[in-house]
Amino acid sequence: SGYWLVGADGGVFAFGDAQYFGSMAKRRLAAPIVGLAVDVTTAGYWLVGADGGVFAFGATYFGSLGRHAPARPVVGMAATTDGYGYWLVGADGGVFAFGDAPYDGSMAQARLRAPVRALAP
Repeated sequence: SGYWLVGADGGVFAFGDAQYFGSMAKRRLAAPIVGLAVDVTTAGYWLVGADGGVFAFGATYFGSLGRHAPARPVVGMAATTDGYGYWLVGADGGVFAFGDAPYDGSMAQARLRAPVRALAP
């Protein structure tokens, strides 16, 4: 019965029963942090940057966009319900799947009236 907050600088703040595993605060980031997802198997978490970089804390790392810059900034992420994968989503609706997260398509090629802001499993 707790929760985490994450800042654009990568600082993580744990409240209640949420456990603190570390953060990217005071580290040089290529892009601001835009999301956090929780690993249900370890109670750890992942942070994601606008450039698609993923940072794992107390959670298994399944990959990131790395040097493959997305067409539009990443705006969020969501973990699979079993904790063995995650998705990233870009402002253009592009979806990127890692681990056991299935890829079921995206809106990257569609003309959207407004940017995508979130993703939920």
